[in-house]
Amino acid sequence: MTIQPIASQPIAATGETAKAAAVRAPVQTMDSDVFMSLLVAQLKNQNPSAPMDTNQMMSQTIQLSMMEKMSELTTNSKEGFSLQMRSAAAQLIGHSVGYTLGDGTTGTGVASSVSYAGTVPTVKVGDLSIPLDSITGLTAPAAS
Repeated sequence: MTIQPIASQPIAATGETAKAAAVRAPVQTMDSDVFMSLLVAQLKNQNPSAPMDTNQMMSQTIQLSMMEKMSELTTNSKEGFSLQMRSAAAQLIGHSVGYTLGDGTTGTGVASSVSYAGTVPTVKVGDLSIPLDSITGLTAPAAS
């Protein structure tokens, strides 16, 4: 089965086409809704004289449950990793850090603040915002 994009229609007032809003991107993964739709369609269209084997139906239901739990586990793992990165970045404040930027520039300085605005926390070192994954070393502050 091939999914065809919806043809773009001109917008009455401006005469422009609404390509971005009109084209539907095909779904690349099967989620539980698609799986359940297929299972219901299979049950509706089965031959009444040779119904679906209950073992097969149970197997498919278990596969759906496993898929949902794996998706949940993936989401939880991503959230946990994000929390660990935020915690690690916060612990750098006041410490002397070494870093290597994407262009190969290296440097050191004292971490003064942390920003969580992007997907990877950034540490403020002097006037630079250094991504956490560019930090290469850490020195504890001198005891006073």
